Amino acid sequence: MHGERVWMNRKNVLIPKYHYYLPNIFYISQGIGAIVFIWGAGKLQIWLTILGGVIMIICKLWFADRMVWLYEDMKDATPEYKSWLY
Repeated sequence: MHGERVWMNRKNVLIPKYHYYLPNIFYISQGIGAIVFIWGAGKLQIWLTILGGVIMIICKLWFADRMVWLYEDMKDATPEYKSWLY
């Protein structure tokens, strides 16, 4: 995804401040969901397993949405980013 490439390059090409914090929160939330998922699977608790899976999926989808938004905001920032569309 182009937004993830922009995110990884944020130290070289600055991104808007409102894009800095939520992706890290989503990483942490996915980790918490994974812990709940593994714990539920280990204890054979279906509801904990489902809850952990849902948390992971929602956070990953929301992260993907933020990366699309980031790329849309940054696609004109450099000629390299602009060339990715063609």
